[in-house]
Amino acid sequence: MSPITIRHDLVLPATDLSFRAVRASGPGGQNVNKVSTKVELTFDLGGCRALGETTRERLRTLFPSRIDSEGYFRVTSQKTRDQIRNLEDACEKLRTMVLSALATPRARVATKPSRAAKRRRIDDKRHQGQKKSNRSVGRADTA
Repeated sequence: MSPITIRHDLVLPATDLSFRAVRASGPGGQNVNKVSTKVELTFDLGGCRALGETTRERLRTLFPSRIDSEGYFRVTSQKTRDQIRNLEDACEKLRTMVLSALATPRARVATKPSRAAKRRRIDDKRHQGQKKSNRSVGRADTA
């Protein structure tokens, strides 16, 4: 297993990565019964020193279903019928997920609705109320 380059200044070391091939499901004819093409890539999230604590925590928050009971981050791929290409796909998936965790979310700035927006909301409420009151007046005349 080779290291995964996330970006020019960040590389996940091969010691934190492992993969295993298992039997894939789906189409493939007899190939499915004979060859283990599905790939499970496991990443030691807790033991990795290449990522900072905030990035590891963000990965846990963004992808909680990918973390098993031992704290390992799991990515699977069975896109193709070729084990090598599935391993490359799983590495690319992991790379994309780590990149998304590296991006710090922008803080939300609280804003107030504009005067025009308030006026539109009140006018809409008044219009809805007028529609409903017109309905009830029509019913009272028939009773």
